[in-house]
Amino acid sequence: MIQPAVHTFHIPVMGLGFSIDSPLKVAQFGISSVISLGDDTLIEQMRAHYCQLYQKPYEAITSEQEDYRARRITAYLDLVDELVKQQIEEVRQEEFVPGTRLTKYFELLPESSLLKQDYLFMLQETDMVQQYLLQQELKHAIVPGNIDVNIMTKLDKANFGPTGEMLPQEYSDALAALRGFANSKVHSSVVLSAGMNMRLFSYMENFPCFYPDAAGRFQKRIIVKVSDYRSAIVQGKMLAKRGLFVSEFRIESGLNCGGHAFATDGYLLGPIMEEFRQHQNALRQELYSLFCSSLASRGLHVPYHLPELRLTVQGGIGTAEEHEFLLQHYGMDSTGWGTPFLLVPEATTVDEETLQRLTSAGKEDLYLSPVSPLGIPFNTLRGSTGEENKYDRVERGVPGSPCVKKHLVSNTEFTDEPICTASRQYQHLKLQQLRALNLSPEAYREAEAAVLAKECLCEGLANTAVFCNNIQRRVATKGVSICPGPNLAYFSQTFTLQQMVDHIYGRFNALNNSYRPHMFINELHMYIDYWKNKKHEHLNTLSEKQLKYLQAFWQNLQEGIGYYKQLLPSLFPNHPERQVHMLDELQAAQDELFAEALEVVTL
Repeated sequence: MIQPAVHTFHIPVMGLGFSIDSPLKVAQFGISSVISLGDDTLIEQMRAHYCQLYQKPYEAITSEQEDYRARRITAYLDLVDELVKQQIEEVRQEEFVPGTRLTKYFELLPESSLLKQDYLFMLQETDMVQQYLLQQELKHAIVPGNIDVNIMTKLDKANFGPTGEMLPQEYSDALAALRGFANSKVHSSVVLSAGMNMRLFSYMENFPCFYPDAAGRFQKRIIVKVSDYRSAIVQGKMLAKRGLFVSEFRIESGLNCGGHAFATDGYLLGPIMEEFRQHQNALRQELYSLFCSSLASRGLHVPYHLPELRLTVQGGIGTAEEHEFLLQHYGMDSTGWGTPFLLVPEATTVDEETLQRLTSAGKEDLYLSPVSPLGIPFNTLRGSTGEENKYDRVERGVPGSPCVKKHLVSNTEFTDEPICTASRQYQHLKLQQLRALNLSPEAYREAEAAVLAKECLCEGLANTAVFCNNIQRRVATKGVSICPGPNLAYFSQTFTLQQMVDHIYGRFNALNNSYRPHMFINELHMYIDYWKNKKHEHLNTLSEKQLKYLQAFWQNLQEGIGYYKQLLPSLFPNHPERQVHMLDELQAAQDELFAEALEVVTL
């Protein structure tokens, strides 16, 4: 069964390749991380690489074989599970001396951990026999971090057979990925992100591993990433009515995050977590009731006790103080630290050139971009090799990328079968259309720039793992796209795993010397900028619906600022000067909103 967590943080999914093998790096130290299941080609390449590295037998699963996507995922997860178990056994065989993984396992633990306290007690024991017995108990207590997986639910394209016929829906990208995870030996969780996919939710009912056993335990659990409480209750109920219990809601800031950004309508992270805090018991009971009713109607075992429902949060966390406040004040079970771990080669996979660009990146280099072919704002790094590669093709007169993997195909403007807006095919057709419209030079340049901004993320987000592991293959694009959050601006060097974990727990300072506002202030400014951009985008052609959206967004931001003003005594109970400083920052943000609001709020 799934082991309880020994750390109070986790490493979320990052792109396609940056956390593809993170469990093999950090699970042996009890740290949980998340593998993306988006790219089965990369997953198969990584399986081949690690089979060779660990001298395991390898038989390729080719794209001509039946159900290859699901089978590749199952095979890779089984390999990772086997290797992590092997690592844990090796750790248990080591001695409690400096430099061993065994010692590192316990040194990394938070001071609040009972296991850490037992470890410190063992170090103080002077009786050699008693110390040996304590050491054996500690070794037995070691558990690995979870090998969790991520499915971006909206990436669910249909697939075709060798002769061009459309395959049944269970062979679509998301359903095949779920099947690959369900059939694997890992006891962990699937993280569902990017909203609802009713077909996927229904398909989950087919796998007994998601239902509790007679003791109420799950072989595999469900985590749903959400941006607000309403999303949690809606998705949780939909799954509960199918006999599926959400074991964790992973709350993520809508804008202060890495990768795709799903902005709320001006609801800020603090008020969102406050709503979870106030209603978490009601949420648990309602989902448990629906869950039990559904199980009973299916003739399945109904757990007597309410299963564990964890609440975790991620997005822009940067200090031990913020980490601890989220755990203590809001009752979060864990916090997610993604972007800072891009600077930790012991935890993630980032090629050397990209790593150097990350360490030198400032605030101006990290921005919410239009590069995603999905049309969703995407947090990225200005000046990445992926961006350079994209504009190099434009300069050579061949804009767009060869579309090989096709995971982000969605556009049917010119074709019956969906194609990707970052593809060479689409951009050729779209630019041809624009030239025929006889637009003004300024209008054409603006429209052209929007077309050429799209970037091949299928290749760009995977290439780093190919380059770092010297995987021999011909890549469709040679650049690396990367998706750090804005929080990266406050970290300016590479770190060891020990240093970053010590930073999270307040035993080391990894921040650079630039002033870093509180995570709540950083997110607030991002939302104000987002609102201002939306206002300027629509102001000249403002419909009634757009007006109501802008007004509601503005009002939600105002209420969020009011909430933070009331929170200040709890946020900095022993630092009145910091309360005053953050109050000034909040007031300045509120003044900016009022100054910008005249054309909208007064209409």
